[in-house]
Amino acid sequence: MAAKKAAAKKTTAAPAAKKSAAKKTEGARKPNASFMKEMTPSAALAEIVGPKPLPRTEVVKKLWAYIKKNNLQDAKNKRQINADDKLKPIFGGKKNVTMFEMTSLVNKQLS
Repeated sequence: MAAKKAAAKKTTAAPAAKKSAAKKTEGARKPNASFMKEMTPSAALAEIVGPKPLPRTEVVKKLWAYIKKNNLQDAKNKRQINADDKLKPIFGGKKNVTMFEMTSLVNKQLS
């Protein structure tokens, strides 16, 4: 009797596993074309990420590398970014912004 119950559990679990595996392969995310479009940084942003046109994703990656390298993330509130002399013009003159504000401010610096 117990063997039948164990066999029944195995058969019901197998189709569920197949469904979830099928969903993962079907629903693989494709990058949004607007994020992958190369954009030219402003002069202030070019000091940090370079003058070449880059996709937004790469600009944000390089900006985060700069922030971490120069220890500009607030120690107590990790969501806050403290601006140095290079970042202040990008942040609109603010001395600190949240990481969410940062992305919208950086997008204004791309054309």
